[in-house]
Amino acid sequence: MIVRPAAGSLHLITQPDHAALARRIMEHSRPLRDAARRESIRLAIGEHDNGWREVDDAPSADAATGRVLDFITLPLGERQGVWPRGIGRLAGRDRWAAALVAHHAAFVYDRFRPDSAWTRFFSDMEAARAEHVAASGLGLDQLLQDYVHLRLGDLISLVFCTRMSDTVVHDGWSIRLESDRVLVTPDLFDGEDVGFTIEAREIAEMPYRGDTALREAVQAARSVTLKGSVGTRP
Repeated sequence: MIVRPAAGSLHLITQPDHAALARRIMEHSRPLRDAARRESIRLAIGEHDNGWREVDDAPSADAATGRVLDFITLPLGERQGVWPRGIGRLAGRDRWAAALVAHHAAFVYDRFRPDSAWTRFFSDMEAARAEHVAASGLGLDQLLQDYVHLRLGDLISLVFCTRMSDTVVHDGWSIRLESDRVLVTPDLFDGEDVGFTIEAREIAEMPYRGDTALREAVQAARSVTLKGSVGTRP
């Protein structure tokens, strides 16, 4: 779950919805349109967080503070467990997409490599990546080339959905948020301004006394449409 701050409230965005937005945005990317394996890459972008579905369907609150647990603060076992599930769902459809998501899982958590609680996770993700790359008849160099598109889509969507204040950089691209506009440099969209929307559930910004109270609030919450855009010019 992504918890987006709002005035006196919180906007909850599911991880699968964030991933779907990433794909919609990257449909406009010129480099991706020119990629040899663009359909597999698009599938990986749109489905890279599908393993979070079960977790986001049953949101949790921190027992001590009552805060909504998001994709960063969920217990370790749940955060690690979403990835084998999501990769498995993709493997039967597209082995290259599954390889991309396995690489993504290892890449985004790389800072935890010194932590022994993550050792098995990295071993499993790298084994899954190797298996699906081999089954695709391609190589790791090609995977890394294609992964750039997935990571850029992920970051553009994430910067908007989280209202991230920091500038993030990946493979020579810089991504930052100004109001509800994501600025990407150098140009990724041939000068096009890409508008987008995403649905969120609006709940009060308050402590929730247990998972049941939070889930009841989410169930009763109104749906709101968040609007944004992405481009190169401010």
